[in-house]
Amino acid sequence: MKTTDNNNNNQPSHEGTGTRLVIILFAGLLMLMTMGKLHSQNTAPGAKPKAVVLNFDAKNIGYDPVAMGNLVRLELEKLDTFDVMDRYDVNYLVAKNNLQVNNCYGKICLVELGKQLGADKMITGSVEVYGNAIIYTMRLIDVKSESIERTHVVEFLNVQNEIQTMTSVMLREMLGMPVEPNVKTQLVKPDSYDARARTPATERVRLDGPRMGAAFYTDRTASIIRSPRSQGGFDAAPVMFQFGYQFEKQYLAAGQFQALFEFVPMVTGLDQGLFIPSFTVMNGMRMNRRGWEVGFGPNFSLVTRSEGFYVNNEWIRRSEYNPAIHPSDVTFQYRLDSRGEVYLNSAFIFAVGKTFRSGNMNIPVNVYGIPGRDGWRFGVSFGYNARNWHKSK
Repeated sequence: MKTTDNNNNNQPSHEGTGTRLVIILFAGLLMLMTMGKLHSQNTAPGAKPKAVVLNFDAKNIGYDPVAMGNLVRLELEKLDTFDVMDRYDVNYLVAKNNLQVNNCYGKICLVELGKQLGADKMITGSVEVYGNAIIYTMRLIDVKSESIERTHVVEFLNVQNEIQTMTSVMLREMLGMPVEPNVKTQLVKPDSYDARARTPATERVRLDGPRMGAAFYTDRTASIIRSPRSQGGFDAAPVMFQFGYQFEKQYLAAGQFQALFEFVPMVTGLDQGLFIPSFTVMNGMRMNRRGWEVGFGPNFSLVTRSEGFYVNNEWIRRSEYNPAIHPSDVTFQYRLDSRGEVYLNSAFIFAVGKTFRSGNMNIPVNVYGIPGRDGWRFGVSFGYNARNWHKSK
């Protein structure tokens, strides 16, 4: 009997085994349900990793660090990969916690800020011009592991009006997303960029408007102008006020440069009782961003001239020539003469200018020079208009 009892006590209980099996099955089911719930949470839109973009180190590209950071944030939001913290929320938390974000581009600094902002990822980088290239660097920092998760560097062509496209390319490549090959090729390979195809609408400044200034005459021309009318002069000073109007027509635009024709009708000398009309056509090249321009072309004016010759620096007109008292081997020529007839005079003009801006007002200032046989004519003029920058194809 004793032996039998011991054997019965050592045998496993079927009731205990069943209970344990139920517990195991229940625990497994609970685990599966929990994993499924976590999976559903991870795939929900609100569960995407939270990313914060602060300032980007930008130099010589027309964007400051804040604007560059805003541009990267905008392009990142388009990809819908992260829960990108809104810039207004970022600004609010930065101000509330008195955080220093200026010049914060390194890993240590960004990890500290990321923890205070509750971010999972921080995106930073730099954009800088080196010669004919734009070096674009972008880094993805994991806040929890305090490590740089990815770094991407690309050398683009120095086409600064394509910074937004470059930013899109950088983000897509860093995150392993497809990029249209032709888009990147045009931005990285010399001679592949087609400004008309990539930027059919380019910004340019229009400088149509009034012009006024002064003309300065030199050498023999200045002497003739000072001389009395009885000697063929104009009895005037060799410095004269002039005014007119400039019309222009762009025929080429590439990047920040535009080529254009400038048409300038002008009247000179009204301040001294003279009327000297002129018309200038210049082929010009302008830098839209900095406002510098150069131009050259023909200048046409109506002047009074007569034919004659010089004897001991005295001007003798052909009608006054007397073989008995004048040399027989004189050389006749035409020169400025108030007693002569009206002729169409042609010359060549060289000009350089700079446009200053005040709000929406453009103030172009130009200097020019016109060479001539009897002396140079120099001038300075300025104008104004209140037109904004335009877009043209």
